[in-house]
Amino acid sequence: MTTTDRSPLVLGIDASTTACKAVVWDLRGEPAAEGRAALPLRRPRPLWHEQPAEAWWEALVAAVRAAVGDDPAIAARIAALCIAPQRETFVPVDDAGAPLRPAIVWMDERCRALLPRIEREYGGARIHRETGKPLSGNLSLGKILWLREQEPEVFARTARYLDVAAFLNHRLTGAYRTGWGCAGPTGLFDLEHGSWDVPLLSYLGVRVGQMPEAFPPGALVGRITADAADACALPVGLPVVAGIGDGQAGGLGAGVVRRGQAYLNLGTAVISGVFSGHMLTDTAFRTMVGGVPGTYSLETVILGGTYTVTWFLETLAAREAGETIEHALARFDAGLDGTPPGAAGLLAVPYWNSAMSPYWDADASGIVAGWRGTHTLHHLYRAILEGIAFEQRLNTEGVEAALGQAIEGYVAMGGGARSDRWCQIVTDVTGKPLRRAATMEAAALGAGILAAAGAGLFGEVRDAAAAMARVDPQIFEPDSRRHAFYSRQYREVYRQLFPALQSHLQCLANLTFDGGEL
Repeated sequence: MTTTDRSPLVLGIDASTTACKAVVWDLRGEPAAEGRAALPLRRPRPLWHEQPAEAWWEALVAAVRAAVGDDPAIAARIAALCIAPQRETFVPVDDAGAPLRPAIVWMDERCRALLPRIEREYGGARIHRETGKPLSGNLSLGKILWLREQEPEVFARTARYLDVAAFLNHRLTGAYRTGWGCAGPTGLFDLEHGSWDVPLLSYLGVRVGQMPEAFPPGALVGRITADAADACALPVGLPVVAGIGDGQAGGLGAGVVRRGQAYLNLGTAVISGVFSGHMLTDTAFRTMVGGVPGTYSLETVILGGTYTVTWFLETLAAREAGETIEHALARFDAGLDGTPPGAAGLLAVPYWNSAMSPYWDADASGIVAGWRGTHTLHHLYRAILEGIAFEQRLNTEGVEAALGQAIEGYVAMGGGARSDRWCQIVTDVTGKPLRRAATMEAAALGAGILAAAGAGLFGEVRDAAAAMARVDPQIFEPDSRRHAFYSRQYREVYRQLFPALQSHLQCLANLTFDGGEL
């Protein structure tokens, strides 16, 4: 791109769990500049996951400055920005917008014991019907009830509950505003009516005025203030448009904007979203606002995605002296070539971080079955990757049954999609062809697409996606022999294993030793 180029640019920000990524995009979906800043993730107690909300703002400023700070000419060409945030995570703030405690992150499980009470008092089916979300521990609603019970002084002082986008939009524009696609994942938003769920908020003891204003994807939510512009090295008055969660944004960045399409994010959690032109609820998925206004994403989630792979590498991988996680990952990935499909009879069910669709079981735990003395760590590594693929097949079949339509294939993204071998395992297990998004920063691109549409640079979001989203030409096709082998393993063992053990695993999860010191 030449220094004399004056064509408009947009800024897409992926404010995810572990880092904030700021990418400046041109209108062909090519990156012009980018920056990144890491985020801390704290675990002060078992099952707890927290972040300092101020770190979100510090990381955004650092990432944006890394992208545009040294080139005012690029900053001057930016027409709008949009944020795709990590979802369900929220922070309670006071009247001045200052955090009252660390933010509670989506993967936090502290409210698990409260879920049966919510089910009994309000009704899980009612929550699902109103919000599109089956009752689960990742939703904000259970954690707000936890705050009311366990930190009543914070609950009493809370002026607003802000999702990540709302917090950052306030820092940028001075207004407490967010997008429907960011409000929806909290489990407190009525998707069908595009408004906060008043009866559910009342049950929690929360007023509608304590929630940010919510806007449809791509709508203007404000303009950058002088202070924020100075901090970020961006123009004063730059439009900020309403975003969607990082999961849905990844789908938009992968060009999933029509029937039969699905994205697959092989990230910390493995998330798949199937495009739908109408509101639909089913226990096979949770319903999200789509990137194209008026559409939805039917989303499945495997919380133990690359989280489980990382656990394996950090806990069991027997890393060599000085070997980094990245080098260990490359070593085990290469070792897949010498480990047969089926991992020599070893099978993993990847519920290392409980189970969402289709079981919605907060007490679910992982299973590794079929151990023999001949198995090695390489067999376990393959079994984990295959287990995630089996679970994805289970989820996809549930969505297809509810939709009454087969999914054509996946567009993959996320860190796991970098592995050709894992991509092939996914397509061999599911029987679905798989292509990769042309950029691994698909969520930031999805935010950029909304920014471009919101700035009026395209007629509508679909037009922006058609111009900016692309997929890699390489296609992973299922091998017929391996697919037949995996299909038998799936039908005869995998699909039945967790239901057969579910009650026993729930009992195990509730057993704790309380006999004092050993």
